[in-house]
Amino acid sequence: MEDQREALRKIITTLAVKNEEIQSFIYSLKQMLLNVEANSAKVQEDLEAEFQSLLSVLEELKEGMLMKIKQDRASRTYELQNQLAACMRALESSEELLETANQTLQATDSDDFPQVGVSDVTMAPAFRLSLKAKVSDNMSHLMVDFAQERQMLQALKFLPVPSAPVIDLAESLVADNCVTLVWRMPDEDSKIDHYVLEYRRTNFEGPPRLKEDQPWMVIEGIRHTEYTLTGLKFDMKYMNFRVKACNKAVAGEFSEPVTLETPAFMFRLDASTSHQNLRVEDLAVEWDAMGGKVQDIKAREKEGKGRTASPVHSPARGVPSPKRMSSGRGGRDRFTAESYTVLGDTLIDGGEQYWEVRYEPDSKAFGLGVAYRSLGRFEQLGKTAASWCLHVNNWLQVSFTAKHANKVKVLDAPVPDCLGVHCDFHQGLLSFYNARTKQLLHTFKAKFTQPLLPAFTVWCGSFQVTTGLQVPSSVRCLQKRGSATSSSNTSLT
Repeated sequence: MEDQREALRKIITTLAVKNEEIQSFIYSLKQMLLNVEANSAKVQEDLEAEFQSLLSVLEELKEGMLMKIKQDRASRTYELQNQLAACMRALESSEELLETANQTLQATDSDDFPQVGVSDVTMAPAFRLSLKAKVSDNMSHLMVDFAQERQMLQALKFLPVPSAPVIDLAESLVADNCVTLVWRMPDEDSKIDHYVLEYRRTNFEGPPRLKEDQPWMVIEGIRHTEYTLTGLKFDMKYMNFRVKACNKAVAGEFSEPVTLETPAFMFRLDASTSHQNLRVEDLAVEWDAMGGKVQDIKAREKEGKGRTASPVHSPARGVPSPKRMSSGRGGRDRFTAESYTVLGDTLIDGGEQYWEVRYEPDSKAFGLGVAYRSLGRFEQLGKTAASWCLHVNNWLQVSFTAKHANKVKVLDAPVPDCLGVHCDFHQGLLSFYNARTKQLLHTFKAKFTQPLLPAFTVWCGSFQVTTGLQVPSSVRCLQKRGSATSSSNTSLT
């Protein structure tokens, strides 16, 4: 009996909820009905006002044209009347002279033949008169042809609100730190003037979240059904996209948003590992000759006050990666002596990763590569089996070399100011490129037995790291078809 009562209570609760939903829906329908009536009345008023405006324009055109016709008619009438009066006067003069000439011809006495009569006839106004009308009677040049305008008016139609575009995920592409987004309109007859694209970065897969720190970025005036965003830095895992269509009158609704994965290698420099003479700011490093002395003084001051130095941590940003290393090297375990080194904070234990480094050409010494976490605090890059690197030396004698396990290979290539690093962990390949031309400089072949960390060293100089980069397509192509070229550059293992 109690179970039946409980079941009945659930049914009543469900019916009550459903009843409330139906009432809410009825209210929405009534509100929509009111809105339809109000909006239709507004549209009707706007249409009447628009047609009234067109009629006013036509009336103004009519008045102007009629005035032009009247002015031209008056001008032509005046000229023709003047010509007519002149012709009448010439005709009267000619008739008078003609009569005088006839009388002169009839005279029998040659001595009485008046010479003046001949002169009068010769100089008659009729001979000086131009027998061509100054104006024509053709007024057709003042007529107008409204055939084209009539067709345009007859073709006038309402511009409906554009439908929401549909983003084609199969045709959209994420590559080379660019995103090409392709969409289509469900209605082929839509008279679209342009599109508006919005995108934002996010760390969350799936539909966009209402509460998101990242703002929507807007791109307007797109004329085609595709657009490519270039030069992006993929510092978050995903990007949300949505598109809306606009005609000459109104914009439609946004498309269903889509989320595209933007795989790239993102890391920061771990300041807790850096040599005391390296000043680390975000992804920039500068060698500071006084850095170690200043920090030693500060440390002694803290010890004198009975305080212990705390490790330096990088500020957290976004969602932390499970591969991101916490500070494993406390203050006394950072690189020291002549190992002017700093490590990245994210482990490489699989897949392909790519990053770029731009160093100042006047740096006395600079190196970049990868290292195991176990790299000793006194050890320099490339001088142990735990690290691989390219090294540029501008001190005393310029050299450009590849180093591993204290073995050195001199590279026969110009030293670029920007270097790209490509690490394929599972294949055991570490390749270095000219970041601007994608020329392969050197490839290490190794069997990595531990996760790797990006590693950098600089003496009397500075460098800037760029992360959030995908593996360039040209680099992938070189790796696939250039195994022979790679093997010729891999004397170090």
